[in-house]
Amino acid sequence: MPNWQKSTYSDAAASCVYLAPSPAGGIHLRESDDPDVILTTTPAKLRPLISRIKTTGLTPATAPDRADP
Repeated sequence: MPNWQKSTYSDAAASCVYLAPSPAGGIHLRESDDPDVILTTTPAKLRPLISRIKTTGLTPATAPDRADP
């Protein structure tokens, strides 16, 4: 069972994002509204997304057209 950690950027009243390390060296992601859906990515692929969210936010106008896990 993954050791889930709530993102520090998640608001207590909003949907929360949880992260957990995967045994293969990747990162598992899930959202509190749909915890059965788990995405897995690598740190190298997640880093640019987090950087973009921190600098520009993630709105429909800036959201990527497709996910690249």
